[in-house]
Amino acid sequence: MKKLGICLLIACLAGACNAKPQESVAPAVSAENTVSHPTGNKTPHILVAYFSRADENYSVGNIRTGNTQKVAEEIARQTGGTLFHIQPVKSYPAAYKPCTEVAKQEQDAQARPTLTQKVPDMDQYDVIYLGYPIWWGDVPMAVYTFLESYDFSNKIIRPFATHEGSGLGRTPTTLPKALPHSKVSPGLALYGHVAQNEPDRVRTAVSQWIAQ
Repeated sequence: MKKLGICLLIACLAGACNAKPQESVAPAVSAENTVSHPTGNKTPHILVAYFSRADENYSVGNIRTGNTQKVAEEIARQTGGTLFHIQPVKSYPAAYKPCTEVAKQEQDAQARPTLTQKVPDMDQYDVIYLGYPIWWGDVPMAVYTFLESYDFSNKIIRPFATHEGSGLGRTPTTLPKALPHSKVSPGLALYGHVAQNEPDRVRTAVSQWIAQ
């Protein structure tokens, strides 16, 4: 019986050594909270950077808080991450169709709209949750301005997007190209009308995604 117990103990220890570390979520108490680092070596500082537009949006009409912003706020609540709103100096048209036309012109021109502010001390962040709506299959051009404004080398990028049928669009391809020295992990895509109107579904989807 004693030998059997020793054998079981050895088997358990061997299994623990071979198990892959998993990311765990810390309680969201303040902006200084962190989640466990995927490598298990340290706890990173987290930034939740997002581009989001209110006004008239497809499927949800005129809104005061953008779809992507609602998801970003939930991610920050669950991770304790610091929120940062990516905002261009020049606002987009409030009406939906004119906004899409401007967005297409910017994409065709590969424009880099000037942003209103910068992240203080980007070096302190190890994990960046990057949020955006899908505009013409990609991130808005202001997001590229943001990505080209800092050194993201060796940082973990976790993208999340809102859409009305295009999922993550081309961003699983375009983001790694824009961030060749970062680890871009699998993204989260949520319908804009879900983000806007169904907070329980957003909460569950975010929780499951963070835990991956």
